[in-house]
Amino acid sequence: MVRRQQQADRALRPAMRSPGRPMPARHVERAFWRLIAQGKRTEEAALEIGVSTPVGSRWFRHAGGMPPLSLTEPTGRYLSFHEREEIALLKTQGLGVRAIARKLERHHSTISRELRRNAATRSGKIEYRATVAQWKAQTAARRPKPAKLATNPRLQQYVQERLSGQLQRPDGSPAAGPATTWKGLNKPPRADRRWATAWSPEQISRRLVVDFPDDADMRVSHEAIYEALYIQGRGALKRELVACLRTGRALRKPRERARNKPQGHVTADVVLSERPAEAEDRAVPGHWEGDLIIGLNRSAIGTVVERASRYTLLVHLPRLPGHGLVPPVKNGPALGGYGAIAMKDALAATMGTMPADLLRSLTWDRGKELSAHAHFKIETGIAVYFADPHAPWQRGTNENTNGLLRQYFPNRARAKS
Repeated sequence: MVRRQQQADRALRPAMRSPGRPMPARHVERAFWRLIAQGKRTEEAALEIGVSTPVGSRWFRHAGGMPPLSLTEPTGRYLSFHEREEIALLKTQGLGVRAIARKLERHHSTISRELRRNAATRSGKIEYRATVAQWKAQTAARRPKPAKLATNPRLQQYVQERLSGQLQRPDGSPAAGPATTWKGLNKPPRADRRWATAWSPEQISRRLVVDFPDDADMRVSHEAIYEALYIQGRGALKRELVACLRTGRALRKPRERARNKPQGHVTADVVLSERPAEAEDRAVPGHWEGDLIIGLNRSAIGTVVERASRYTLLVHLPRLPGHGLVPPVKNGPALGGYGAIAMKDALAATMGTMPADLLRSLTWDRGKELSAHAHFKIETGIAVYFADPHAPWQRGTNENTNGLLRQYFPNRARAKS
């Protein structure tokens, strides 16, 4: 009876081709991508979950830097890998189906079905092993859905033409794409880039609504375009089109990797996560936030704001002798008044007028004007911490104060304190 039931189960399921080494368990992949989302490097995440570095790198590369599965835990409706391990152990101890079901607080039909469908059969006899059962369950649960860009040639051509920037008018003459703004430094001139007229995925997604207002098939989200470019095996868009993206990246960069990351003058001991917890709730005075206000001709004023009382100090940053007269030299002295040494000295002189009990810490942005923070700490005893890149809300008090000061120090005026 049991054998006939097993044959019936196999008859309803197509033959599963063995991929060689079984795929990793979902809970292992989920743990890996959660660590990636927290900002861990691929090597660190791989070692933490117990897989080799090449395997972790392959997972990240094949997925394009994007999690291929949901990071939320599955509901209790499905058997987990840990439950399958318990089933295998209890089975070897000679317990029956109903006894195992009582131990796991599952229905006995769930255990019976699991033992029939996901048992290992390669040895010529039926044996239940947790790893094989997990692999069979994951393979049977797959519901691959073809990408929309792969099944709609007209939409695919529309997206590829605008990504590549190779637009043509009905008469065959080239048509320029939308004006684009570039972010980042140390990039070649725009005229030297072959993707200078390329559209961004978000521009393409929004333009589809304008060009095809009544055609629901001509719709695709910008995230679907990124997935088609980054994830290998989709086959929807040409892989080389990633060079047409404004960042030029072939893999998605996890957002958290740019945060709390030591870089340049920001060492591991001065990132924002190392700041004392007492500074967060503003209960203890003496924790400051600082930044620069840039004015006309690159003039500047330093601002430091106390987090608890909002007391503000303005730091005078005069031009150094020779500014405007001596041609600028690469890696030469900073004559603008807010080089590393000048900034350190001016900040120490200004904050030195406050009582020592009100000088506990200073939070700055990632600007290099405070790259001499180690010397500043030695001279003043004030611990310096740096906010994450592109995270002005981590210095919200200072940003709000600078916005108010702009009424008196507008961009078009020379900054003087």
